[in-house]
Amino acid sequence: MRSVAQPFYMERKPFAAAAILLAAAIAVICLFSGLKSTQSTFTFAQEKADAQKTIYLTFDDGPSDRVTPKILDVLAEEDVKATFFIIGMQAETRKNILKREAEEGHTVAIHSYTHRYNEIYRSAQSLLNDIDKCGKVIERCTGQRARIYRFPGGSFGLSEGLKSAVKARGLKYVAWNASMCDAENGMTEADSLYAAAINTGADRNLSLIHI
Repeated sequence: MRSVAQPFYMERKPFAAAAILLAAAIAVICLFSGLKSTQSTFTFAQEKADAQKTIYLTFDDGPSDRVTPKILDVLAEEDVKATFFIIGMQAETRKNILKREAEEGHTVAIHSYTHRYNEIYRSAQSLLNDIDKCGKVIERCTGQRARIYRFPGGSFGLSEGLKSAVKARGLKYVAWNASMCDAENGMTEADSLYAAAINTGADRNLSLIHI
């Protein structure tokens, strides 16, 4: 499952909408805190019929000055680790947030530098240039090289040439199979976002939740 719409970015929405998403995200974090491994490395596990249920919280996150620190506070309280797919141009002025994410054991991963589809997907080289630029921001802020990537808009429908270019760069790209569905449905109430995350992740041993 994937979102066909542009993923949600908190700073591009009014504050009230961001607050709704934060409330729903907190609810999901708290619900899954007893199930989620606290390993600091994002492991791309294979689902097994007899496997214990595993939840990966993944945030497509700017980062945001107002919302990201609050999410980090809740993650720390619940002892849950997450993966943050960041936008390099937004992170340039929020290096302290990326540093905090890494220091607290979360995975800081590449989403894009610009998030401008028409530029990123112009060619395989354009895609790699965007990836490299975002990766350099992460490395400067955290001292760590990012090895996980999420295509803006998701990988569904993209050419094999683009996917192969990412893998040739030594990156593993990660989609999702559960979501709050805010991008498809527009911003809605926290209860609805929470229910979507639960329903789309039901009956799976391995859930990668897109927040």
